[in-house]
Amino acid sequence: MHEKQALVAFAALSQETRLRIIRLLVKAGPEGMSAGTIGEAMDSASSSRMSFHLSHLEQAGLVESRREGRSIIYSAALATLSGLVEFLMRDCCQGHPEVCNPAVAALSSCCEPKKGAPHV
Repeated sequence: MHEKQALVAFAALSQETRLRIIRLLVKAGPEGMSAGTIGEAMDSASSSRMSFHLSHLEQAGLVESRREGRSIIYSAALATLSGLVEFLMRDCCQGHPEVCNPAVAALSSCCEPKKGAPHV
């Protein structure tokens, strides 16, 4: 990821509703969620405001959309989000990997499978 792309992504994430939408879509995984379901989860009374935020996130490359029947399904662009984290952490170690260990450990622990969940 280049600096300009990162700036666009961070600008999109600097708004509370959009940050909450991204976190919700990351939890939803690749299956994603319909715009209506996202609006309900966000307690948004205005579908036009939700469309505005989703469009902003999509233009920043943080969200992908696909049509399923009459619904538009949105999902987090996980490759872009990974690229954003990598952009931030790229130079963190400066030859000292122990500096990055806490960040790597935090990411690893959030991605561990839940107990009883099948390994894929």
